[in-house]
Amino acid sequence: MSAAGVALMLGGAGILMAASPAQAAEVSYATECVPPPISGLPAVQGTTKVELTAPAEAKVGDEIEVVWKTVAAASKNPDVLDLGADTVKPTGTVTLGGAASGELKLEGPRQNPPIPKNSPMVLPDMKGTLKLEKAGEITLTPGAYNINVSKPISTDTKCAPKEEVRPGATIKVTEGGGSTTGGTTSGGTDSGGTDAGGTTSGGADTGGTTSGGTDSGGTASGGADGGTDTGGTASGGSTGGGGGETDFPGKEVSVAYACKTPIGDKNATSPVRISAKKSGGDYDLTVEFSKSVMDSPIDIPAGQVKPSMDVKLGGADKGTVKVEGPVNKEVIKTGAPIEIPDLTGTYKPGASGKSTLSPGVLTVMAAGTTTTCTPPAGVAVSLELDTSAQPGGASGGSGSGGAADSGGASASGGGTDSGGGLAATGAEDDGALRALGLVAGTAILLGGAVFTFTPWRRLRGTR
Repeated sequence: MSAAGVALMLGGAGILMAASPAQAAEVSYATECVPPPISGLPAVQGTTKVELTAPAEAKVGDEIEVVWKTVAAASKNPDVLDLGADTVKPTGTVTLGGAASGELKLEGPRQNPPIPKNSPMVLPDMKGTLKLEKAGEITLTPGAYNINVSKPISTDTKCAPKEEVRPGATIKVTEGGGSTTGGTTSGGTDSGGTDAGGTTSGGADTGGTTSGGTDSGGTASGGADGGTDTGGTASGGSTGGGGGETDFPGKEVSVAYACKTPIGDKNATSPVRISAKKSGGDYDLTVEFSKSVMDSPIDIPAGQVKPSMDVKLGGADKGTVKVEGPVNKEVIKTGAPIEIPDLTGTYKPGASGKSTLSPGVLTVMAAGTTTTCTPPAGVAVSLELDTSAQPGGASGGSGSGGAADSGGASASGGGTDSGGGLAATGAEDDGALRALGLVAGTAILLGGAVFTFTPWRRLRGTR
């Protein structure tokens, strides 16, 4: 079909009319991209390459389409998480000049191929519609843009020019009977989108990666029945199990965890208490973390967070005992306290004598990511029990539903505590981490996002 025929077809409605062939020009400009705060990643300096497409000529009253093709984003997906297909949505702004003023907002679909870690971002084209209301030449200049990643959690990376940008396209507008009141714009809405059921982590379009350092304080040791822990609490643990008692509250101990998170290695210290209730020859265990005073930095969907721990056995018995907490039943809103649920499980003794229980490896499943936190080798004992061996009990073997395998520790004083890093959150009198916060950050990427309760700049500064 001829160009004249196309013009006739489109001209009847006066919509998206292009009286002359479209033009495309590539523009490059220095850009700063700021990752989502939850990621803890620094701002990225890079170069954005954009190709703007718009008709070379049109008439007053026409509505024309402007297309923004991102040839190269200023940053790439960091070495944190692979991004799934159709999880990335860009929005952007084009500045109008000449015969029009203001900004045209453009929006792209949530459409992309899988994007591996440490690889260039692949963004869909953004489009916007501009109504021409005044004759003259209109310049189109690409500017700021936003990249929203919907999974595992919704996060935004905001990119803005760091230098004056030259126009990417010019439209010559001639009189055509339309209004001449001045240039106005319409187009896509600048929406980031929130996929509440999503799972992620954290910020897809920053360049480079970070890893948290390990900030160790002093190593503490104490006697078997009550030495002090320079990093937190005294060891020794509570003792029970003999006589007719059934309830055995444990002692709160400070645990300096070394965590492997979706956004790097982090340190986090939290007070933990292990208590037991005797049930026949077994014990029902409850592991408590101190009440959180940490506010969630993001909305965490219901049913997305599940913590568990392998309680470490020592003394007469050996092995571990699995305890688990329930998933979060409600959405944890941004700014709301993150309450840490009690972890429960059953301990079936595998040996007779004085057996000790200490906090062990903590695992947090959150929004499709896994964070594993390991305590120091000399972690303090929280509870000591006078146990009697039961058939199928622990004693170094593995069991189901409660008893598990390997380990062993005696009541020494408190292990290694963290003197800096994530243990401090700006309130030094709170001592260690404000209640581990489990998932706030498992994002998590993350998002993400795990253990975001400490200023990340401060963490980096100690390395």
